[in-house]
Parts: sequence; C-alpha cells; structure tokens
Amino acid sequence: MAMMIDSSLCTACGDCEPVCPTGAIIPSKGLFTIKADICTECEPDHDMPQCLNVCMEDGCIVPVED
Repeated sequence: MAMMIDSSLCTACGDCEPVCPTGAIIPSKGLFTIKADICTECEPDHDMPQCLNVCMEDGCIVPVED
C-alpha cells in the first residue's frame, strides 16, 4: 500500500518531504507528490505514515486505492 497527496488540497508547505524515511515525497509542479513505488507507509519503523503526522490539511494525504 502507499499514500498519495491530493493536489487540490496540498498547500506546498513542504512539511511532509523531510519526514519521509524513504524519500518518496518529491516536489512536482509547485506541489508535492508521493512516489507510490517507493512509499511503504513508514512500515515497519512507524505506527502510521509520518507525512500524516505533519500535514495540516485534513484529507490531503490519503491511502492509494487499488
């Protein structure tokens, strides 16, 4: 599973990028995106995705639906 950033809610604050342990969050066209092939949802090191801990916009970062 992986996380994704809703571009309509992303404010491009950049808080999520430095807390991503896998480097899956990258700047893209003035906003941020998550590379799904790299994102591990911070498992097994953390109980929840670290990007969710720092994101101030409700619903901006959500799990990718298969």
